[in-house]
Amino acid sequence: MPVHPIVAAVTERIISRSQPYRFAYLARLDAARRQGVQRGVLSCTNLAHGFAAFPPNDKLILRQQKQPSVAIVSSYNDMLSAHQPFEGFPKIIREAVREAGGVAQFAGGVPAMCDGVTQGQPGMELSLFSRDAIAMATAIALSHNMFDSAVYLGVCDKIVPGLLIGALHFGHLPAVFIPAGPMTSGMSNSEKSRIRQLYAQGKIGREELLEAESQSYHGAGTCTFYGTANSNQMLMEAMGLHMPSSAFITPNTPLREALTRAAARRAVEISAQAGNPIPVGRVVDEKSIVNALAVLLATGGSTNHTLHLVAIARAAGIVIDWDDFNQLSAVVPLLTRIYPNGDADVNHFHAAGGPAFVLRELLDAGLMHDDVMTILGHGLRAHCVEPFLEEGRAVWKPAPETSGDDDVLRKASAPFAADGGLKLLSGNLGRAVIKISAVKPQHRLVEAPAIVFDSQDAFMQAFKNGELNRDFVAVVRFQGPRANGMPELHSLTPALGSLQDAGRHVALVTDGRMSGASGKVPAAIHVSPEVLAGGALGLVRDGDIIRLDAEAGVLQALVPVAEWAQRKPATADLSGNYTGMGRELFSVFRATISTAEEGAATFGLPPAMAPASENQKSKEQVTV
Repeated sequence: MPVHPIVAAVTERIISRSQPYRFAYLARLDAARRQGVQRGVLSCTNLAHGFAAFPPNDKLILRQQKQPSVAIVSSYNDMLSAHQPFEGFPKIIREAVREAGGVAQFAGGVPAMCDGVTQGQPGMELSLFSRDAIAMATAIALSHNMFDSAVYLGVCDKIVPGLLIGALHFGHLPAVFIPAGPMTSGMSNSEKSRIRQLYAQGKIGREELLEAESQSYHGAGTCTFYGTANSNQMLMEAMGLHMPSSAFITPNTPLREALTRAAARRAVEISAQAGNPIPVGRVVDEKSIVNALAVLLATGGSTNHTLHLVAIARAAGIVIDWDDFNQLSAVVPLLTRIYPNGDADVNHFHAAGGPAFVLRELLDAGLMHDDVMTILGHGLRAHCVEPFLEEGRAVWKPAPETSGDDDVLRKASAPFAADGGLKLLSGNLGRAVIKISAVKPQHRLVEAPAIVFDSQDAFMQAFKNGELNRDFVAVVRFQGPRANGMPELHSLTPALGSLQDAGRHVALVTDGRMSGASGKVPAAIHVSPEVLAGGALGLVRDGDIIRLDAEAGVLQALVPVAEWAQRKPATADLSGNYTGMGRELFSVFRATISTAEEGAATFGLPPAMAPASENQKSKEQVTV
């Protein structure tokens, strides 16, 4: 199947605009590679420190400098249900790597915070910044230069993007990402949402709410709704960084362990010492980024990736923007209905056909590139398989030809919607994104007076006071990365949802985030630039008529041009955002972070370099 012309055009534009940065990145990658093991450059003192505590046989292998050393970089902690299963993974990985002829060393841990725990709390203001802190911690773990390959253990929101950004800054090393899997299904997502709205309306108390939440989040594994964590897992599948279809196998099962062993062995097999090097900086290229975008859109994934994918691409010298998301969304159909875009959870999705089914459908429809490098080698189609357990080892079989449940997963020829449900909005308020896959068509156009809030707490207080029982557009500003770290504003969702259910025409406009749990209320989020970067939300006043048209891509304050030009930006006392709960340690992040459309990143692109001739580039590709 030839690639769809829009997919091809977007890919070519990305390649063209990225060329000088990508060339610089690849030059840096090639300079970091060396003949023989990476640790061969270390002095005797360096090397002795690097294996001093290891068992004799492992120490001998490291000392001989012939076989690969595989780094383990883990986000384990036992407070996060998604990451608690990683506690036992290093032992499994070490055993599997030894069997494959190498040595695995636990190189370092990275922080992992949970937005579900910090939601609405001061700690949430560190959440977005934690992504780049994780990338830095990954770099520190790998900085000892002892390693020839690496495995990365992570699942959730900022953790996988942070790990991948860090891995790409060591792009000469092969990388295999190993998931932990989702928890088993608990209370249905629709029932959980209903109870949250009852609590927001004051109809039930905290004890009833806590009981419902405990039935929803009840065991080891990631949350089962399709938020940022599970979107991360789909993107790793689409970019060929997982063993195929390993994302949604539940923890503490024989198949989960077999997949972890297979991933560890693969990390040895793609090292330079095995004669088949597949460095992660070559796996993540312009086409694999487009593949990630296509899967994100086809599955109704998290809007957080309008930040994270931009930052991931930047780490590999690739430049993407929201126009790329928007243009692809127009041609990539929605193939899944997973909560909050439906009632099913990721366990239902996996049972219906899962990642392998989605990848095959998109490839067959010409909406993804097959000619990419993955951890299995060349060609994404090799990942259109699902794992099974045979005699204690993972084996793969072709994805099912038909969906196991048409209410959850469909073929590209009969999708839930013809587009991916992610839209770019623009107008005199700036540029924003909106996820409409869960927004009913009758709610996609809202034109109503603005009510301006400078915090989500102010909004919630007005809601509790009964002041919002009317048509309005909530403008929640000073929520961008410079202002307070761009926390997710999920506490607004139940309140706005209940107002919409009561027949009110409501919408949200904010320079903050709503993430993968964005739901049925139209929300223009990530408005860029934010107010502190000169964004126009600072000019909005109570009563201004705001037009949010998700179908036409319009975000406009209907204010006379002359009056708009004369307004002065609003100010707010933000001093309370800068101290307490460790926030003072992240002042450098607030001062240096880029805009939301630039990935809200604290690091830059590689310095641009003049690209090599086509002949030279071809030779470089052959040597990899």
